[in-house]
Amino acid sequence: MIRFILADLRRFKGGALAVIVLIALSVALSVTVALQERAVRLGSARAAEKFDLLVGAAGSETQLALSAVFLQPSPLPLMSGSVLAKLSDDPRVEFAAPVGFGDSADGHPVVGTTSKLVSALSPQLTEGAMFARLGEAVIGADVRKSVGAEIKPMHGGAEEGGHTHTELIYTVSGRMAPTGSAWDRAILVPIRAVWQLHGMEGEAGHDHDHAAEGLATVASSQHDHDEEGHERDAHIDAAAAIDEHFDAGTPGLPAVLVKPKTVADAYRLRQEYRGETTLAVFPAEVLTRLYATLGDARSLLLAIAIGTQVIVIAAILLVTIMHIGTRQKQIGALRAFGAPARAVVAIVWGELFLLFLAGFGLGILLGYAAAHLISASLTATTAVRMPVEFAREDISLAVWFGILAVLISIIPALSALRLSPALALRA
Repeated sequence: MIRFILADLRRFKGGALAVIVLIALSVALSVTVALQERAVRLGSARAAEKFDLLVGAAGSETQLALSAVFLQPSPLPLMSGSVLAKLSDDPRVEFAAPVGFGDSADGHPVVGTTSKLVSALSPQLTEGAMFARLGEAVIGADVRKSVGAEIKPMHGGAEEGGHTHTELIYTVSGRMAPTGSAWDRAILVPIRAVWQLHGMEGEAGHDHDHAAEGLATVASSQHDHDEEGHERDAHIDAAAAIDEHFDAGTPGLPAVLVKPKTVADAYRLRQEYRGETTLAVFPAEVLTRLYATLGDARSLLLAIAIGTQVIVIAAILLVTIMHIGTRQKQIGALRAFGAPARAVVAIVWGELFLLFLAGFGLGILLGYAAAHLISASLTATTAVRMPVEFAREDISLAVWFGILAVLISIIPALSALRLSPALALRA
């Protein structure tokens, strides 16, 4: 019987191929939506898992998390540097690492921070050593530079008309291990080098006022000017040893990444620093809210995909029933030669069921490939690695599709029994 079904499908291979492609495209749409949503959720969660608590100036939680954790350029106000000093001396804090933005080099963000944050992101460097002087830098895994290479920081970005700093040239001292996050494309330098490069050391009061006005941005918040509007020339000793002790005179900051000692400490610190001037958030909570929005979009896209599948199945049923009508003589001959009704049903049902299975298998492959392409494109843009993988819940969806294929294939098979052998042969 299988040989008869395959031979029959070969006779109508054009129509059979069209049916398979229609089913495959509708299934691929659902698979792509499900896999891509999961990839974005897993990738962003893994990228943020090393950031327990984030403290910044009062404002948008989402904007703070996206800027500090995912290094997405967006306006951020500055908070007083005394917050960093207080967090650094807090017995509940394992470490508090400032992050300062504003410069770039060869398209990579230059982030001012401390060696403790670098060690938290990459406990072991794949090359070189940790920065120990103001003129040294540790690069992310995806930065295409070698240890010993020079980095000339540019204020802002080339597309924004930024200018290259001449007061300091960084030298790459080490490379981090891959983290699967946006930090793989970052250039990490001592925070004090960033402050000195922009004339901010010793001017905490000025920066605090600047933060209160809400005028600071990621690209320009740490750039100081004199009274005539000209940029100050900063004298920086690149060979000077770094100082990672912070006091009340610390310049203003867009964000501080905090590693609490315990979970209880994390919640107490978050509550303590949620006030009129500061904002404390768990990046994971911010992502959860983003996932909820993403989930709504996923539900809408899945509803569209399911609607498309219903239309495709209805069209396939219509075409199949019409095809059975054109095969009246063949079915009539089978019945006239003594083929039992169950054999006729099995042949018609088997042909359509095989088409469903072939379309389903092809659709999974197409959807998986499409999700990989989309994830690769997003990773190229954000540096966040987004794993495309199936989950246990997908098995139940496959089982339901199989049951649906079995039931739908019965409809045209039963319609074949309504044909009278005598009338079919005379047709």
